[in-house]
Amino acid sequence: MGVVNAWVWWLAAAGALGIPLVITAMPEFGMCAIGAASAAVVCGFGGGIVAQVLVFAVVSVALVAVVRVVANRQDTTAPNLRTGVEALKGRQALVVERVDGRTGRVKLGGEIWSARSLDTARVYEAGQEVDVVDIEGATAVVL
Repeated sequence: MGVVNAWVWWLAAAGALGIPLVITAMPEFGMCAIGAASAAVVCGFGGGIVAQVLVFAVVSVALVAVVRVVANRQDTTAPNLRTGVEALKGRQALVVERVDGRTGRVKLGGEIWSARSLDTARVYEAGQEVDVVDIEGATAVVL
């Protein structure tokens, strides 16, 4: 049995780091696996152990740092996508039946909604455009 070259050990380490990546879905293991594969390449080109360890550390840390910055940026910039009732707030509606503080009807998003005015003393007549400020159950609160 001959001596196993160091690059084989680096590739084995890369494979071993790939196993927990698949099992735990923690990307840090994958980045360390890439670092180990990079060290194997350095070893294959004749680099010494110091160069191999240095390449492993630099590549692994650099990948973790870059991916964390990108992931944090994605996490803090949530999409401004409103759906359901939230998407109706702030839209304009057309009064189809007199709206007062208790009852009325508006056409909102192509559908007829029951409505009431936010200001109970305010009355909106058919044909007027109003702004939807809230949705309470199946009732649009308009202003």
